[in-house]
Amino acid sequence: MIAAAFEISQPEYLSSCVVFASPHSGRDYPWSMMRRSVLDNHVIRSSEDAFVDNLFESATEFGSPFLRAGAPRAFVDLNRSPDELDPALISGVRRQGHNPRVSSGLGVIPRVVANGRAIYNGKISLSEARERLDEYWYPYHATLQELLDTAHRRFGQAVLIDCHSMPREAVAGIARTSSCRPEVVLGDRFGAAASGDVVDRVEAAFISAGFAVARNAPFAGAYIAQAYGRPSRAQHAVQIEIDRSLYMNEQTITPNGDYEAVRAALRGVIAEVAQIGQGRLPLAAE
Repeated sequence: MIAAAFEISQPEYLSSCVVFASPHSGRDYPWSMMRRSVLDNHVIRSSEDAFVDNLFESATEFGSPFLRAGAPRAFVDLNRSPDELDPALISGVRRQGHNPRVSSGLGVIPRVVANGRAIYNGKISLSEARERLDEYWYPYHATLQELLDTAHRRFGQAVLIDCHSMPREAVAGIARTSSCRPEVVLGDRFGAAASGDVVDRVEAAFISAGFAVARNAPFAGAYIAQAYGRPSRAQHAVQIEIDRSLYMNEQTITPNGDYEAVRAALRGVIAEVAQIGQGRLPLAAE
C-alpha cells in the first residue's frame, strides 16, 4: 500500500494566506497496482508531475504551508471529481452522460497515462475504486480545505496555488508572440476561480523571474480550481502549469542541467506569491 495519502510541510510561523499544493507529484506506486498493470515502472510515471513537489517545497520558508500527494496520479487523480468514475475501467459503474475526461480514460481512477497508453488489461472492481477514494482522495481534499479554512480565519482570505507540470508538446502551438511560447500557464477558469488582482500578482512574480507566461490556454484549471476557487468568498485558486522541459528530461524523467537554476528562480516566485497574503494584518489567533 501507499505509505501516506499526503504529506504536509508547515511553516515555523504561518504568516501568509497562500497555500501551496502539489496533487500530481506522488510517486509511491503500490505493488497491488503494478502487478496488474501492463506498463513498466518507467512508462507508468509519464503522467506524473515529477519533481514539482521538490520545486515548490521552499513555500514553508515564506510562511505558507505546502501539501503534497502521496498517491500517484495513475492510481487516483486528485484533480478530478470523485464521481468521475469510468465505466470502461470500473465494473458496476453506469455511463452517465458524456464527460470528455472520463471518455478519454482520465477519470478520477485513470484508465490511461500520457499518450493514451492503457494502464490495465481489464477492469477493476467498484469496491476497489471506492477504497482508493476513501483512503486517498477524501483525506487529501479534507486536509486541503482545512488549510484554506485556517488561512481564511487568520487573514480574511485564502489563496490556493495548485502546482502542476505540463509536457513541452502541450504548448508547442501556443505562443503569446511569434517567437515566444509560454513556459508557465496560469489557470483561473477565466476569472471564475480567482480575482484578477490575485492572478495579476502571481503572473507578475513569474514574469519578474524571467518566465514567459500565458493565461488559461491550453489549461484553464480543472477540478481543484473549480471546486476551491470562490473569489466572492475571498477564497481564490490558481492552477500553475510549468513546462517540464525547463528542468527535466521528459524521456528519462530525470532532472536536467537547468534543474537547480529553475528551482532557484521558483524560490523567488514563491517568495513573491506568499506576500499576497502578507499585506493584511492577521486576525486573532485561534
